[in-house]
Amino acid sequence: MKYLCALTIAGSDSCGGAGLQADIKTMSALGVYAASAVTSVTVQNTLGVQAVQAIRPDVVAGQIRAVMDDVAPVAIKIGMVNDRPTLQAIADALRPYHPRFVVVDPVMVSTSGSPLMQPDAVDAFCQQLLPMATVLTPNLPEAEVLAHMPIRSFDDMDEAARRIIQLGCKAVLIKGGHWEGQQKVDRLYMPGQPPRSYEHPTIETRNTHGTGCTLSSAIASFLARGLALPEAVGSAVDYLAQAIEAGKDVAIGAGHGPVDHLFNPEKLIKS
Repeated sequence: MKYLCALTIAGSDSCGGAGLQADIKTMSALGVYAASAVTSVTVQNTLGVQAVQAIRPDVVAGQIRAVMDDVAPVAIKIGMVNDRPTLQAIADALRPYHPRFVVVDPVMVSTSGSPLMQPDAVDAFCQQLLPMATVLTPNLPEAEVLAHMPIRSFDDMDEAARRIIQLGCKAVLIKGGHWEGQQKVDRLYMPGQPPRSYEHPTIETRNTHGTGCTLSSAIASFLARGLALPEAVGSAVDYLAQAIEAGKDVAIGAGHGPVDHLFNPEKLIKS
């Protein structure tokens, strides 16, 4: 008997609402044992990011190999990667293991608007990590960067997804959280299939720190639990909406606070 395990490869958030900390909380809340590889340390709080210090690429790769060799996670979530050498190191470290599920969240800009990926790392991201993705989970600004086009409508979203899939990922979930309106709509695109839409009511709150990290790690958790991708995305969207609702009126810090990851935690799943 062993725990069902997932690995998060991401940056550390000193205020605990996003990045590695959000991933570990999410995976744990969904009954999945969370292993981690730290890619960078951020100096940040709910008001923004003041500094980013990348971990040496060989140390990042070493963390990944140590976990893969021993714990053998079922699913992997890749979050914030700050620089080109680290992107290369992650890809090189993972490739020999042929991981079954890889959820890639292209963290390029924080919720507060701070850049989190160096400009020269974007091309390396597209060449090295994106083709490894079971699913890529960009928000609208990130999808615009990857597709080299503005997104102002669902037709634009469809075209952007087509362009991103052509870069080599197996599926892309474009998150519509930046759009105004009474409903938030995320759309999942898989080659040869019509897009699937996931809708939930807009929740009025400033506590949106780490929502992208939370969603991608929830998708990884549900994939590890055996759900097919469309169902994993649907369950993850529902989990995030409930976490936002549960934490919408709670004040943590003076800026964008976190969601309530632990509103209804599950016991660790054993197999």
